[in-house]
Amino acid sequence: MDFSQIGSVQELFKAGGVVLILLLCLSIYSLSLMIERFLKYRKTINKSRKLMSFLRKTLAAEGLSPKLFDACRVKGYSTTPAAKITLNLLKSNKTGLAELNDLADTIIDWEAAQLSRKLSVLATLASTTPFIGLFGTVLGVMRAFADLSLASGTGASAVAKGISEALINTAAGLFVAVPALIAYNYFLSKVNFFTKDLEYLAQELISAKIELAKKPVAQPKPQHLPETETEFFEVIK
Repeated sequence: MDFSQIGSVQELFKAGGVVLILLLCLSIYSLSLMIERFLKYRKTINKSRKLMSFLRKTLAAEGLSPKLFDACRVKGYSTTPAAKITLNLLKSNKTGLAELNDLADTIIDWEAAQLSRKLSVLATLASTTPFIGLFGTVLGVMRAFADLSLASGTGASAVAKGISEALINTAAGLFVAVPALIAYNYFLSKVNFFTKDLEYLAQELISAKIELAKKPVAQPKPQHLPETETEFFEVIK
C-alpha cells in the first residue's frame, strides 16, 4: 500500500497512527473554538457598536442625558463592554482627567482580556500542531527504515512506501495549524479594532463629564430683606 492507494478512512488512520488521531482531535477542538469565538464576537461587538452609536448621538444632541443611563440598562445590552464602561465612568465620583483616563484604561483592558481569553489556545495550536505532525512523520520514517532492515530483497520502494505513509502526519499537522493561525489573526484584529472603539467612546464621555463639571452652578438671586416694620408686614401679607 503506497500513499496513492490510501483510499479509505481506516487505511488513512492506520498509516498515520496515534499521532494522526491526536491531530484529528485537536482539529475538532480548534474548529469548535473558532465557532464559539465567532458567535461570541458577533453578539458582543455588534450590540456594543449599536449602543455606542446611540450614545454618541445622544451625547452630541443632549450631553450627559439620563437617556445614557437608560440605554445602558436595556436588557441584552447591559452586559456589553460599551454599557459597562459608560456606567462606570458616569457613576464615578472622580472628576480629574488623569483619574478618569486611568479608570477607563482599567475597564477597557479588562474587557479586552475577556474577549481575548481563548485566543491563546488558537495561537498555541497554530504553533505546535506542525511539530506534532513532524513528530509523527519522524516516527513513521524510523519505522520504515526498521522494516527495511528486517526485509530481504527489497529496495527503495519499501522505504518510499513507509515515508509516504509517514508524511500524512505532516500534512495533517499543517491542516490543523493553517486555519487556526488564520482564525487567530482574524479574531485578534477584531478585538484590537473594538478596543479602539471603546477608547474613543471613553474619551467622549470623559470630555463631556469634565465640561459639565466646569460649568458654574447657578446661584439663587438674593432676596430683598425688609428694613422697616412697615415693609416687614407688607412682605408677610
